[in-house]
Amino acid sequence: MAESTMKPPKKAFHPIAWMREHLFSTWYNSLLTVLVGYLLVTSVGPLVSWVFLDANFRGSEPSDCTGAGACWLFVSQRLNFFIYGFYPDELQWRVDVMFILLAVAFVPQFIERFPGRKWLGLFGITGLPVIGYFLIPGGLFGLETVESTKWGGLMLTLILAYIGILASLPIGILLALGRRSDMPIIRGLCVVFIEVWRAVPLITVLFMASVMLPLFLPEGMNFEKLLRALIGITLWQSAYMAEVIRGGLQAIPRGQYEAADALGLGYWKKMGLIILPQALKLVIPGIVNTFIALFKDTTLVLIIGLFDVLGTVQSTVTDPAWQNVAVEGYVFVAFCFWVFCFGISRYSQNLERKLDTGHKT
Repeated sequence: MAESTMKPPKKAFHPIAWMREHLFSTWYNSLLTVLVGYLLVTSVGPLVSWVFLDANFRGSEPSDCTGAGACWLFVSQRLNFFIYGFYPDELQWRVDVMFILLAVAFVPQFIERFPGRKWLGLFGITGLPVIGYFLIPGGLFGLETVESTKWGGLMLTLILAYIGILASLPIGILLALGRRSDMPIIRGLCVVFIEVWRAVPLITVLFMASVMLPLFLPEGMNFEKLLRALIGITLWQSAYMAEVIRGGLQAIPRGQYEAADALGLGYWKKMGLIILPQALKLVIPGIVNTFIALFKDTTLVLIIGLFDVLGTVQSTVTDPAWQNVAVEGYVFVAFCFWVFCFGISRYSQNLERKLDTGHKT
């Protein structure tokens, strides 16, 4: 007789039973449920009123903001500056093209059955930076040059975070492998690099890259401030990434190394085919946490005169006409950071589920 292929019946959902089990199972859980419910009722209502119901969405002057709600006119009137900084208006189509390509490359990664999403992801980490290198600054192929001093807003935040993430991961992998190397010189150099950069705050690194680095360069040689900031951020982040990846390497059983040696694999094949795929899978949460921290730390470039999205808001709220609407600007910045950080987090969770091999205790 053929085996039955019928699926087990779905468990019926009973709201009262679910609430009794999850919300009112004990007296202290019941107390916490009532307390949290009270806080939600007393806070969500006023918040919704401030953000939506009593908010001001139309107008062009600060005087058009009336009532006790949020004045979103401030954000709408300065939105162009918050996104592009001082990038020329007639050339902002270049940035828009990069935004579209970024969305095309990475949004499909959240859709499991999207056709060609792997190739789009590969394009996002290889072809997209190359296109941005020529398109954003210009100067080639008949494109007008735009100095990096005019870059700013959300565009600059994404550039700093994107390049920092792409560059720090491979450097961090090499540093982690070097720290576990059997060659004393290589191991010593990697240990010194990691420990020195991890012991210095990012704000100090940015100051050094912006102020001190030019003093050590030969006469006549100079890097743009943005490039110096990118180098500092990448090297600083690589040290943290190396330690995250080293934790994954140490978690791999010794038997995996011995099995790879028994197969006659060389060092790089052993690491690339056997060890690193397992190690990177184990430390996906740590890697993503480091990426998110880097994304948020890009706001520190304000101290060296680079206006990221937070810097553009802070420079705008100093205008006496809009000085009473700073909260709305910071809410906008918080929302921008939440969207991207939450997206990175959700993708990492999907990746963890996909790579899960079921080896859980």
